[in-house]
Amino acid sequence: MTPRRRLDVQVKRVYDEVSPDDGTRVLVDRLWPRGLSKDKARLDAWDKEIAPSNELRRWYDHDPERFEEFAERYRHELADEERSTELDRLRTLAHEGRLTLLTATKDLPHGHVRVLVAALESKG
Repeated sequence: MTPRRRLDVQVKRVYDEVSPDDGTRVLVDRLWPRGLSKDKARLDAWDKEIAPSNELRRWYDHDPERFEEFAERYRHELADEERSTELDRLRTLAHEGRLTLLTATKDLPHGHVRVLVAALESKG
């Protein structure tokens, strides 16, 4: 059995400067970032289906007091068939080379991308 290659995932704000070390750049927000042109974003993909549902996003409203419950609800959403397929696709990209997950969220420690990275690594 061949050992699996470690996932190479990093998280950046979509507004941060593009780096040649970014590898595959995937926006994982449901909404397009304000004030950012598609040319300036320099994305390889926009995977809005992997983001939290509109209902969950609105309920959470980036309130750090709700983060633990938000994370639990989002993990539940990530377990559905469609999102599970998207997780597998992102995991494959991360095995093939650097994957940069992009978000407009200012508070990265309380953002959905933290939960998404943990989900990717849990089966990685």
